[in-house]
Amino acid sequence: MLMALFHILIFPGLLFLGVYGLIMAYLDRKIYARLQNRQGPPWFQPLADFLKLLGKETIVPANKKAFPFLPVLALAAVTTAYLYIPLWSMSSLYPFEGDLIVILYLLTLPTLCFFLGGWYSGSVYAVLGSVRVITQLFSYEVPLFMALLTPALLANTWSLSGITQYYAAHPLYILINIPAFIVAVIACQGKLERVPFDLPEAETELAGGTFVEYGGRLYAIFKMAIDCELVVVASLIAAVFLPFYTGNPLADFGLYIVKTIVILFIFALFRTIMARIRIEQMVAFCWKYLVPLALIQLIVNLLLKGVLA
Repeated sequence: MLMALFHILIFPGLLFLGVYGLIMAYLDRKIYARLQNRQGPPWFQPLADFLKLLGKETIVPANKKAFPFLPVLALAAVTTAYLYIPLWSMSSLYPFEGDLIVILYLLTLPTLCFFLGGWYSGSVYAVLGSVRVITQLFSYEVPLFMALLTPALLANTWSLSGITQYYAAHPLYILINIPAFIVAVIACQGKLERVPFDLPEAETELAGGTFVEYGGRLYAIFKMAIDCELVVVASLIAAVFLPFYTGNPLADFGLYIVKTIVILFIFALFRTIMARIRIEQMVAFCWKYLVPLALIQLIVNLLLKGVLA
């Protein structure tokens, strides 16, 4: 019981995930700045922003009882998903058959919290941002699910730990899933609401969009959930598409850090070279290009599975 609480609250749970989320937020902003030939923020800036928000007044709209609970639910969902992802070994802390489905479900909850948070606030800007959140959800979620579940078909398991172990034992099969990796990286830009899919916030259009009415501790928790979600998404992609391990827990944990930073660099590069697109362009792009590419990957893996059977 005590060990379970330690895993949930300390390592690799809430405390470690929060600290690593702040580090990843700094690295994201720093890499993004350097790619644009700018200096970027100091190393303590994400922590300073978080502490500053904690000290500000929290205002809750009248008769909106769910308003203050949505940030907590978003952070709890992200933290729970992190416990099922392999970090320093090919197995997570609590593996079970079907945990990949649970992880994808838990990663959908923060998006729904963003939607409800903006919808409940009553602000026109927040409501418009919420509509964009749910529109994007129905666009990127299908190719993202297909891209992450397709490798599971070849591995013949819905357990993330089982998928990692399968591809670690058959490293050449990793190359087959390169199209799925591309789809997952692009779709995750939408899930994380990053450029070019940062339409729900769109500061120049919606003045912050979904979170425009949030402030103080509640906004700090939402920002922390977003930073932690970046870590969890990068960790999930690393576990599925980059299952490289040495067998030494310490070395494998260091390798995990390297893999997540590499994926973060890809995210930042994508963010640098692209500009924000319109919502109908985002929907058309996902359904015209990402879904067919993921479907082709699905067919290839099914055929290969039939040959290997």
